[in-house]
Amino acid sequence: MVVTTKPEQKAKIGPTKLLINNQWVESASGKRFETINPATGEVICDVAEADAADVDKAVEAARKAFNSRDWREMPACKRGELLYKLADLIEANKEELARLETLDNGKPFKDSFNVDLPHVIDCYRYYAGWADKIQGKTIPISGPYFCYTRHEPVGVVGQIIPWNFPLLMQAWKLAPALTTGNTVVLKTAEQTPLSALRVGELILEAGFPPGVVNILSGYGPTAGAAIANHMDIDKVAFTGSTEVGHLIMEAAGKSNLKRVSLELGGKSPNIVFADADFDEAIEGSHFGLFFNQGQCCTAGSRLFVEEKCYDDFLAKSVERAKRRIVGDPFDAKTQQGPQVDKEQFEKVMGYIESGRSEGAQLLCGGNRVGDRGYFIEPTVFAGVRDDMKIAQEEIFGPVMSVIKFKSIEEAIERANQTIYGLAAAVWTKDIGKAHAIANSVRAGTVWVNCYDNFDAAAPFGGFKQSGIGREKGEYGLQQYTEVKTVTIKL
Repeated sequence: MVVTTKPEQKAKIGPTKLLINNQWVESASGKRFETINPATGEVICDVAEADAADVDKAVEAARKAFNSRDWREMPACKRGELLYKLADLIEANKEELARLETLDNGKPFKDSFNVDLPHVIDCYRYYAGWADKIQGKTIPISGPYFCYTRHEPVGVVGQIIPWNFPLLMQAWKLAPALTTGNTVVLKTAEQTPLSALRVGELILEAGFPPGVVNILSGYGPTAGAAIANHMDIDKVAFTGSTEVGHLIMEAAGKSNLKRVSLELGGKSPNIVFADADFDEAIEGSHFGLFFNQGQCCTAGSRLFVEEKCYDDFLAKSVERAKRRIVGDPFDAKTQQGPQVDKEQFEKVMGYIESGRSEGAQLLCGGNRVGDRGYFIEPTVFAGVRDDMKIAQEEIFGPVMSVIKFKSIEEAIERANQTIYGLAAAVWTKDIGKAHAIANSVRAGTVWVNCYDNFDAAAPFGGFKQSGIGREKGEYGLQQYTEVKTVTIKL
């Protein structure tokens, strides 16, 4: 593990107000909150803090826009053109947005620029292409009737996004909702509001009608809860913790039975067989856990390694973790930046201490890096039992648990011993083993000889307590339309 020390580069700060009805406004209460640079612990700026009164205003604007001819009766191809234009504007401002993302979130700039932004642009363009291809079916029913279905927008959609991939999660939420003709009230994560607000400026520049997209910065227990409980929101989409997902489901049930889609936590099994390409499996497993400072819901934090190759794999994984470069996220050499904030830093450090106290073997890492910011050493534990806290709970940090297994049956059984079911991976040259794992592990996504390979066309979501519904791809459109059946007597 190496620490880089290149001085921070500056990023341009965009709007810090709320976007409601195509206007930048202060919150109704006048309250503002600070957003922090996680690399230094210093305040970047303060941002308008939305609460229930602001949600009411945004929902009113979104409802008016949904009922307006300017949006509801806009030809579908025109909605697609707006999304294409937004994608072009994001691409034209790619470097600025990547710098803003890194400043506010802490992820390495090269990841913001080379990974996050290209996926953001692809997502908007993918759904732009779908705008005029959303269609129903004609159905041959009994009797002299003509029966067909229409796919209509759900209405006003509340969307709550997380802090680990702010721009990408904004795209995953906005693009399918807008292409299907909905209007949106989107709440950013309080830790990372800046890049989403800058995209709000680009949405105005692209020419979206007033009220179609409203962007609020605020806290979950206030603004987020107001969205979940609002009687005039027809659907809520949330990405975040399973704990909060339960609260949103409860709120939806107690209010107006709004539609709900949830992309929640994970504790993904990553299974390595002795016949795998060793170098690829080591590097892929390292990436699958440590990418984005371990702050990925799909992180392969339960690394199951076949007994035959366990010792060698473990030694090389530890060696690879020790070479990981931690430091200034604006330095091109940096591979790992800080955790997003002090709370997350302390949570991860708590899990590391739990691993130690429960008897896992700490082979590398486990300490803070530097004396400012929220940096943690890449950490590897061996001797991890399935009942340990670090093997059961989502850590969301750079902590790898390497676990030994003997047979494919054992690997499958232990992989499924979790409340989660978001993702999994298998490394093997045996296609039979690959299919056995893919068919038997209860997870929404299974990667074979790769990890964290995403595409706008490939659906993503979880089994069990990892969520409800799917994002991305054609399946993502289903979350934002209602199916209407029309039957006509001939």
